[in-house]
Amino acid sequence: MGKMLKVGVIGVGGIAKAHFPGWTQSPIAEVAALADLVPDTLKRIGEAQGVKKLYAKPEDLIADKEIDIVDICTPNMYHAPLAIAALKAGKHVICEKPLAPAPADIKKMIAARDKSKKLLMTAQHFRFEGTSKALKAEIDNGALGNVYHARGWMLRRSGAPTKPGFIHKKHSGGGPCIDIGVHILDLTLWMMGNPKPVTVSGVTQDKLRRLPGAFSNWGGPIPKDWDVEEFAAAFVRFANGATLVLEVAWLLNHPKTHGEDMQMWLYGDKGGAHWPNNVLLTTNNKTKQHLDTQLQNADHGEAHAMECVAFAEAVAHGRPSPVPAEQSLDVITILDGLYRSAKAKREILL
Repeated sequence: MGKMLKVGVIGVGGIAKAHFPGWTQSPIAEVAALADLVPDTLKRIGEAQGVKKLYAKPEDLIADKEIDIVDICTPNMYHAPLAIAALKAGKHVICEKPLAPAPADIKKMIAARDKSKKLLMTAQHFRFEGTSKALKAEIDNGALGNVYHARGWMLRRSGAPTKPGFIHKKHSGGGPCIDIGVHILDLTLWMMGNPKPVTVSGVTQDKLRRLPGAFSNWGGPIPKDWDVEEFAAAFVRFANGATLVLEVAWLLNHPKTHGEDMQMWLYGDKGGAHWPNNVLLTTNNKTKQHLDTQLQNADHGEAHAMECVAFAEAVAHGRPSPVPAEQSLDVITILDGLYRSAKAKREILL
């Protein structure tokens, strides 16, 4: 076994908690340093994880010559500057979704990656679910044929996070589009084979949070200074002729299923599919029969953990990034186009 990869985690008070088990499970990586702007949080998490190197400033962690991988778990608007600084310092970078809220920032991150010759990955953990891996394998084997249309949604009923890092655009870059839209959109594009988006027509809504007594099951009363959307929808066209309908919401009068309803439908010329139920829908024209086939889930561990394990393996063995930044750029290009379309009230050419 070669050298143990040293991981530095920036921003330890939130989603980082889901990353730590992955670094623990990896036989080739270990968390060696933490950075956070909140001293009490940094001290508490450092003690819980048994990490002695604690940095009050992220730039000090990035400058640590022992660190091989930087894991960025901060609010969205800080992803790009931290990732670029880490890449310039010769570190590999895994960054929580979205890679950045604006396409221009992702392009800068890709340029820094190319110059550094290090790996850059977006932590899109739904790709590592057993259901996702099983369906993707079937699609790659041609079960659906040419996928020409898809529907994807991630909808919550009174499920808005109410912390400033989510509801203030200066920190988040947007609302549910940027927070959860990246999940279902990334997963759907991946299943479709990552076709190139060419146009988007989108709308955003901001209605339920303004009603008297509006609340969230995730955080109590809705703060008055919220300045992002609560719902968004889009129709996307791709260069290969395929189309996609996307819907995302934190607040919506929609049935509540285990906290949120996340679904995807894929339609191809050989068959269709539903995720996460993982049912393939095919037709035998000779016998005039329809066949619904239930897939068996692929073996997997907890998805957040598995994305960290996969990234460490890619770094150690010189493999490509498990989630290429170019694919994340397409995701954000669509969501940015959705926002621009909603503002202009017309279809946008990407």
